[in-house]
Amino acid sequence: MRLLPQKMRKTWIWLSAAVVVTAAACLVAFDQSVRLDTTSPSGARARSAAHAPFGSVDCRTAKCVALTFDAGPSEHSARLLDILEDEKVPATFFLLGKRHIEKYPDLVRRMADEGHEVANHTWDHKRLTELGADEIREEIERPNKEIAALIGRRPTLMRPPQGRTNDTVHEICRELGMSEVLWSVTAKDYSTDDPALIRQRVLAQTERDGIILLHDLYDGTVPAVPGIIDGLKKRGYVFVTVPQLLAPGQAEPGKVYR
Repeated sequence: MRLLPQKMRKTWIWLSAAVVVTAAACLVAFDQSVRLDTTSPSGARARSAAHAPFGSVDCRTAKCVALTFDAGPSEHSARLLDILEDEKVPATFFLLGKRHIEKYPDLVRRMADEGHEVANHTWDHKRLTELGADEIREEIERPNKEIAALIGRRPTLMRPPQGRTNDTVHEICRELGMSEVLWSVTAKDYSTDDPALIRQRVLAQTERDGIILLHDLYDGTVPAVPGIIDGLKKRGYVFVTVPQLLAPGQAEPGKVYR
């Protein structure tokens, strides 16, 4: 193999470095262009002129955190509700329609009856950013109607599958009177059935105003919940629903909270 002359090698190194810098700049620009405009719980409390009910906790002074569960109800949800009842912990459930709400209607009613927030996770867990406007509207509205028929009120909160959202989704949510809720803590419980690891991941990430994402349909998640609750209570955290976390502010339709 012939070696390039020193001058040519220097030129090649310089060009390679320029390509790397340019690529990195493009990645940064792309990241900035797709970055979501989200509102934190503390931002919602500070900026909103609305006055939502506090319940028994004022998160302006208390060290609050919200447990949220996606993609239920499932075969594990009854046990989860037993745990939450025993621990006096409210949660927010982002429910799926197909094979979930339609399969476990009694659990949806129980969630509402026991003081949990019942919210929307679409009908069939499709990536909303890959759908047309009419399909997005159908994915959101169908579970809204099913939930309203079961508990007597429509959800006001929606979590887009995989957190994938865009301006079209925001606008449709605004039209439907819904707000999007993402998360700040994830155990990635879809990747492990180890309750100890799920607990460790949650405890390592949680800070004040944390919105914790879990999935009660996976085998390892519900067994991890007692340890998560115990560990966070020992650190002085108080558990609330997402609306309580934002109070006295209220989630605004078309806005995204994290």
